[in-house]
Parts: sequence; structure tokens; C-alpha cells
Amino acid sequence: MQIYKFFYFLLIIIFFISCSKENTKKSIINEKSLDLQVLEAYEDGMESLKQGDVIYAAKKFNEAEILFPQSKWAPKSALMAAYSYYSQDYYADAIAELQRFIRIYPFYENLDYAYYLMGVCHYEQIVDEKKDLQSIVNAKNTFIFVIRNYPNTEYALDAEFKINLINDTLASKEMYIGRYYFNKKKWIPAINRFRTVIDDYQTTIYTEEALHRLVEVYYTMGLTKEAEKYAKLLGYNYQSSEWYEKSYSVFNKMYEKNKKKRIKKDKKKNNALLKRFKSLFDQDE
Repeated sequence: MQIYKFFYFLLIIIFFISCSKENTKKSIINEKSLDLQVLEAYEDGMESLKQGDVIYAAKKFNEAEILFPQSKWAPKSALMAAYSYYSQDYYADAIAELQRFIRIYPFYENLDYAYYLMGVCHYEQIVDEKKDLQSIVNAKNTFIFVIRNYPNTEYALDAEFKINLINDTLASKEMYIGRYYFNKKKWIPAINRFRTVIDDYQTTIYTEEALHRLVEVYYTMGLTKEAEKYAKLLGYNYQSSEWYEKSYSVFNKMYEKNKKKRIKKDKKKNNALLKRFKSLFDQDE
């Protein structure tokens, strides 16, 4: 009887062991199959991207990520989905994908690229500085983040270059509004706009003009000392500038008239010299 019990328990043990091996084998097969599906979806996405079908490409990249979120292909697929949208100017979709990527994969090795691409998406939506202010601000803030957090990357170098261009755009906007207020004789708002250019965008091409406009405004208001202060600042930094010459003419109303007289006088002098030089040949004949 005991022998039967022994064989009975032995059969049970063998049965469970065989089931366990079978489950393990099935699990390995399923895992390999899943990896293969992910790779196939990723490769389909790459092929569609090359062919220009970015919507389908993004769909396949999203599919690859969803199939196996723990795999190494998941964050790559998410980034490629964002790039697919960007490549055909679907900026809103690209930004949404990048925001999701940053939230889900905050420690991914190529996070610097994700932030840089987001900045570029905002930057490339800038068409008119008077209308696209939000895109300008978003682009600048994102590029500043890239420079501060990833300073030794090629993305930081390009981000710095783009920030300079953005500052030119923002300064241009301030100058446009400042000129408008100046023409409307709204002196204080005009001063505020020109001061913003000097204080916040002093490295841009508009600094010289902003200084000159302040000279004009303060002189028009009768605040001669303030006007002189900005004229000296303009002269110290940009003495050869056309704006310094214009500021000089604000204080010397006869400057332009005298300038014309000097040109006319020099012209007469040159003509006299030419005639005298010509007469030397006449005498030789």
C-alpha cells in the first residue's frame, strides 16, 4: 500500500515539474515574440518616416512603445514619434509627444535632445514678433533650460545662438511699439520701451537706435541733461554710428546745414584743384 502511495506522489511531482518547464518555455517564447513585434513596429515606423508618411510612422512608433514599455525601444520609439511629427511641421503634436516623453522618461540618457527639440518646435512657429509672443517666450525659456542643464552639449551651443536671434526679435518688437508711442507723443510709454531694449537686450542690433530715441524723447520733453546723458553713452560706445550722428544733430540744429555747406565747399575746392591740375597740361602744350 505504501508503495502505491509512493508512486502516486512521484507521478504528481513529475506532473508539476513538467508543467512548470512548459510554462517557462512558453514564457520565453512569448517574450521573444514580443521583442520581435516591437522591433518590427519600430522598423516599420522608420521606413514610413523615410517615405514621408509621418502620421503612420508616429503611429508605429507609439505602437512599439506600448507593446513593451519596459524595453530599451520604448523611449527611443517615443522620441521618434515626436521627431516624425516635427519633420513635417506638426509642431503641436510633436510638443505633446515630447512633454509626455519627459514626464514618463525623466532619466533617459537623451533627455537633452528632447528639450532641445521642444525648443526648436516653439522657435520654428515664430513668424511675426507682434503676433507670436507666446511661441517666442516658450522657445526662449526652453533654450535657457537646455543651456543651464546641458551646458557642454552641441544643443546648448545652438540654443545660445537661437536665443540671440530671439532677443533680436523681442527687441524689434519693443522698438516698434516705442516708435509708435513716440509718434503719438506718448513720451513715458515710449521711454519705457526704449529703456527695455537697453536694459534687457543690450547685445542686439537695436541698442544704438534705442539710445538715440531716448535722446530725442528727453530733448523733446525739455530734459536736456537726460538727453545729454544718453547721447554721451551712445557716443562712448558707438561713436562711428549713424545714430550718434543723428543724436548730435538733435543738439546742434545747424549741424545738417553746416554739413551740407562743408560738402559743397569741399566739392568746389576739388573742382578748383582739378582745373589747376588740368592747366598744367595745357601749359605744356
